Amino acid sequence: MGVYNVHERLLPVAESEVGALIDSLASGDGDRLWPGAAWAPMEFDRPLGAGAVGGHGPVRYTVAGYAPGRWVRFAFTGPRGFHGFHELATLPAGQGRTVLHHTLAMTPTGTARLTWPLAWRPLHDACLEDALDRAELACTGTVRRPARWSPYVRMLRALARVAGSRRDRQR
Repeated sequence: MGVYNVHERLLPVAESEVGALIDSLASGDGDRLWPGAAWAPMEFDRPLGAGAVGGHGPVRYTVAGYAPGRWVRFAFTGPRGFHGFHELATLPAGQGRTVLHHTLAMTPTGTARLTWPLAWRPLHDACLEDALDRAELACTGTVRRPARWSPYVRMLRALARVAGSRRDRQR
């Protein structure tokens, strides 16, 4: 079972402006793309670039390739059973418009064959739509149709908070 998951947003700005959003990833307060206020922050052991190691929450990866202002690819190193990558790219759409394109391609193995469709995918999809909302806000000052978390995503996030607080109490 292979996974191919795509999210994208057409933005009414030049490719360089969208590329600057990708370049801001994991830069702390300067990150205008990652929805770190609502999701685990994206962090790396060094500035964004090939070889940087990090991730967000339990999702871990290495920067496998980076073309500043255009593209970044992250190769999964965790959770266990995630074999593949996810990437962000700018795609010119003519007339001063650009598509911010995210692709996740992986082959889940072991328990990830169950956890991907039941938990990881709904959370991934919600997080990516939040990131695309941030991109639209950064580029236009508004979001035409803000993403909404489904009741299922809200339940998964609540369960994750409970599990996290239990782990903290056990330490």
